[in-house]
Amino acid sequence: MAKKTYDLLFKLLLIGDSGVGKTSILFRFSDDAFTSTFISTIGIDFKIKTVELRGKKIKLQIWDTAGQERFHTITTSYYRGAMGIMLVYDVTDERSFENIVKWLRNIDEHANEDVEKMILGNKCDIDSKRAVNKDRGEAIAREYGVPFLETSAKANTNIDKAFNDLATAILDKFAGKEPGDAPDRVMVDTRRGDTSRRGCC
Repeated sequence: MAKKTYDLLFKLLLIGDSGVGKTSILFRFSDDAFTSTFISTIGIDFKIKTVELRGKKIKLQIWDTAGQERFHTITTSYYRGAMGIMLVYDVTDERSFENIVKWLRNIDEHANEDVEKMILGNKCDIDSKRAVNKDRGEAIAREYGVPFLETSAKANTNIDKAFNDLATAILDKFAGKEPGDAPDRVMVDTRRGDTSRRGCC
């Protein structure tokens, strides 16, 4: 059997309204690439990237969900195994920001109780069309006790920091636990795990 090339496996999820830039954030982080011509994600997609944090190799399996309502039942089934969830809104789109509360409610209903969360205000490079100022993003994050960053996939602003901060928060949560509680066993059920190893990246 091939030797494992990582110490821990963390499953992360990107959620938020359609068109806020979830796929762009994922591609910037995984491939350091940006294109403005992404089509909407159909259902669910994922990428894998290994990072090194505190001397451990951590494999991040990052699931990108569709924001459209018609995919809701598909995507909520992925909340359960997630260890970290990024809620993304578009700073040029007031409605996507207002819907963050709805997405937080979805997490409460469908995700594990101890899931780590982070709110991202994406497209912060488009100042001329900004509809949501940074203070409002910080305020809602404070209200719900969730870390907050403004990001830009296009300008590569805070993308690596967002993923690294979220992964570090998950790592810290497991640091004091016994080896048997290591997160490697709670990530993905075996059915999905097998297909994911044959995945694209």
